[in-house]
Amino acid sequence: MPKLAANLTMLFNEYPFADRFGRAAANGFGGVEVLFPYELKPVEIGDVLRQHHLDLVLFNLPAGDWNAGDRGIAAYPNRVTEFRNGVDLAVTYAEALKPRRVNCLVGKTDFPVAHRRTMLENIVYAADALETVGTRMTIEPVNTKDIPGFAIRNTETALSVLAEVEHPNIGLQFDVYHSLRMREDPFEIIAEHGKLIDHIQIADVPGRHQPGTGEIDFQRLFDAIDASGYAGWVSLEYIPDGHTEDGFGLLRNLGYLRTSVESPDS
Repeated sequence: MPKLAANLTMLFNEYPFADRFGRAAANGFGGVEVLFPYELKPVEIGDVLRQHHLDLVLFNLPAGDWNAGDRGIAAYPNRVTEFRNGVDLAVTYAEALKPRRVNCLVGKTDFPVAHRRTMLENIVYAADALETVGTRMTIEPVNTKDIPGFAIRNTETALSVLAEVEHPNIGLQFDVYHSLRMREDPFEIIAEHGKLIDHIQIADVPGRHQPGTGEIDFQRLFDAIDASGYAGWVSLEYIPDGHTEDGFGLLRNLGYLRTSVESPDS
C-alpha cells in the first residue's frame, strides 16, 4: 500500500504555512513535501516536523523568480551563478532537515538543444552537492501544456538525461498528472520503471484536483504502483477543489487515509 504524503504548498492553503504541518498530521499523513521551504528557517521546520512526527519527503531547489514566471533556471547559461548559489542554500536546508529527496526543476527554454549542456552540468553540480549531505536528487518532467517550453517535457526526455549523466545520486520524479497531460500512459511507465522511480506525485485529470474529481481510476493506479516494486512516497500535489479537508473522501474510502480527524496538537 503506497504511503501518502501531502504537498503543503498546494494543500491546506486555508491555514498559515507553519500550521499546515499539524493539519497534515491530523488528517493521517506521515509525510509532507513543499515546493520551497525557504520562507522558514531550517530550525523552525525541523521543530514542526518533530512536533507532529512527520517525515520530510521532498522539496525543490530554488527555482528563480517564481512570481515572475520562472520554473527553474538550470537550463540558462547566463544564470549559472544564481543556480549554484541556490544549490548551496538547498544543501544547507537538506543538511539540517534530512529530506528523502530534493528535486531540480530545470526551467523553460526556447533553445532546449543549445542549453542542454548547461542544464546537464548544473544537474551534476547539484547532485554532487546534495550527495555530500546524504540526500538524493530528482529531475522532473513537466508538461508543456501548463508550462510551455519546459526543458524536460516528458518521461522519455528525463530518462535520456539520466542516461547521459549516469550519476548515481540522480533519479526520476514521476508526476502522473504531467504524464497524462503529455498523453503518456502512466500505468505503462510505472510498470516498466517503478523500481527506478525515486518519487511519485499524483493529481486527478483533468483539472489537477483531488482524487475522485476526474478520470483516473486510483485503485488501479495504487495497485499498479504496488505491483511495480516502487517503495517510496506518493505525494498529493493538486489544487483542492473546495476546502482541502473535504477532498479526502475517495482516499479514505479506499483505506489510504484514516477516517477520523484528530486535533493537530493531539
